[in-house]
Amino acid sequence: MSSSPRNLRNSTTSSPRFHHHHRHAEHQASNPLLPSSTSAPPPPPLPTHLNESQEKNVLLHAVEIEPFSESSPGLSVPPFSWRKLWKFTGPGFLMSVAFLDPGNLEGDIQSGAIAGYSLLWLLMWATIMGLLVQSLSLRLGVATGRHLAEICREEYPHWATLMLWLMSELALIAADIQEVIGSAIAIKILSNGVLPLWAGVLITAFDCFIFLFLENYGIRKLEAFFAVLITCMAFSFAWMFFDTKPSGKELMKGLVVPKLSSETIPKAVGVVGCVISPYNIFLHSALVQSRKVDLKKKGRVQEALNYFMIEAFIAIFVSFIINLFVTTVFAKGFYGTPEAKTLGLVNAGEYLQQRYGGGLLPILYIWGIGLLAAGQSSTISGTYAGQFIMGGFLDLQIQKWLRSLISRSCAILPIIIVAIVFNRSEELLDVVNEWLNVLQAVQIPFAVVPLLHLVSSEQIMGAFVIGTTLERISWGVATVVILINGYVLVDFFRSEVHGWLFGIVVCLIAASYVAFLFYLIFRGNSLIISWFGRSRFDGFAYIRT
Repeated sequence: MSSSPRNLRNSTTSSPRFHHHHRHAEHQASNPLLPSSTSAPPPPPLPTHLNESQEKNVLLHAVEIEPFSESSPGLSVPPFSWRKLWKFTGPGFLMSVAFLDPGNLEGDIQSGAIAGYSLLWLLMWATIMGLLVQSLSLRLGVATGRHLAEICREEYPHWATLMLWLMSELALIAADIQEVIGSAIAIKILSNGVLPLWAGVLITAFDCFIFLFLENYGIRKLEAFFAVLITCMAFSFAWMFFDTKPSGKELMKGLVVPKLSSETIPKAVGVVGCVISPYNIFLHSALVQSRKVDLKKKGRVQEALNYFMIEAFIAIFVSFIINLFVTTVFAKGFYGTPEAKTLGLVNAGEYLQQRYGGGLLPILYIWGIGLLAAGQSSTISGTYAGQFIMGGFLDLQIQKWLRSLISRSCAILPIIIVAIVFNRSEELLDVVNEWLNVLQAVQIPFAVVPLLHLVSSEQIMGAFVIGTTLERISWGVATVVILINGYVLVDFFRSEVHGWLFGIVVCLIAASYVAFLFYLIFRGNSLIISWFGRSRFDGFAYIRT
């Protein structure tokens, strides 16, 4: 946008939905859904257009649901409409690809091969936990008109903001490495080995330009592209599922009968850790802002929340079915076999080919197509998330394409190094993946804890603050995830850390990590209030009228 600030102030174009504020008083004054303050100055007029920094940071107002009406108070929720649901459909599916990235697929492979059908119940409940976290993220974005990284920058001290940004970037880079490597493996499979891994990495590294090209034509084009990729995954893995004919009885038993053993506990921990992705929490709170919703009307905001929740449920349900397909295929083919402990992304296609052979379309290439779709969709969504994380935490006033290039470049060098090393020794990839999984796991609290504090704050959320019951459930889920990841860390470092000097360094880092985590948990008092203070009966439990 080339308009100057003066032109923006004089503009007569009305766009009351988005108003980015940097202080609570301003936000309360401009959003009638937030609690008012008797000492607050008279509310300033709503901005009539987006400023330049907003346009550079977020793609806003991409889809208009319906024209704004100043005469309507907007207190009631309009009746359900399939046409409106279609207009709101998109952000949830962009978010859901994080449930289907190559890291998750590798977890499905190992879970099925080592634990058989016995961990399907845990996959289902872990997906439900992921849905809960993502629903809180979309709630924050819709109710405030801002995304998680932006609000964290405003709510936390500068040093804490920088730490949160660093943790988010590390998690994003770790996920990006796995996603790009997954795409490179798929390219190698589909090219019959003509293209080595490093070549596949370079090809995948430029997918951010696909993203930038599609984004120029509107958010709906980008969402349609993701829909195609998710459809490719669904068809590929469904083909494998019906081709291998897993046991329906064992599948249903695995879903409804909880079962754990000493051998399957490590894989169970991996199942839970893979579902919640730190960067995806930041991404979802920003994606929902691509729909034009009148923040001044309580009924319209609640309507948007209802439609986004329906869409998120459908999208995550689809991702669960796809993960279910992959897990059961490898449970049927490799559970109890000598190959079970050696299966991974790189050799899964070859083992499938050996086990199930050719057919109308060789299963090796079906696997390659699904893996390529998973890798490409997740790397593009990661690039998208990187823009919001960098722009939100650092408030960088740079062009969108440049920020995308910077966030993408952060992961390219380590990815190429991993690809070259992996080309020489396939066994090293398992070690690298373990480190990357640990790196992502330790970042989860630094997205979940700030999110829970923010959606529990009446000052931030106003009338859409979550209720006490939901807050307690959410903190319970967060506690489970943190404890599980703590188990992963202790077990991993106990086996990998050797030498007193390295041990001292690790202990110092761990102490700093725990101290910062405690700071985030106990900085706000909403957790203590929710357990021992007054209860909030409004929030998430029902549709307001």
